Amino acid sequence: MKIEKKVWPEYFQQILNGKKTFELRLNDFDISEGDTLTLKEWDPETKDYTGRTLEKQVGYVGRWKIYGLTKFWPREDIDEKGLQVISLKD
Repeated sequence: MKIEKKVWPEYFQQILNGKKTFELRLNDFDISEGDTLTLKEWDPETKDYTGRTLEKQVGYVGRWKIYGLTKFWPREDIDEKGLQVISLKD
């Protein structure tokens, strides 16, 4: 399946450069390993697409809800410190 999503310029460029190798998204659409994610650069200031696009094959997809994460950390710690996503490379 092919999915299209907006991505802001600063993150688009980091993906293009190979520095950003993950996406953190609201779980409001279906996506699975092997799908193609088309990222369309979106400028939030002009509220328009820039014309640049990237296609990436989807690897691992994890889905969590905040209450499910409390088995790892107390809710107060999540609220205070937030979460981070870590990309692993060889």
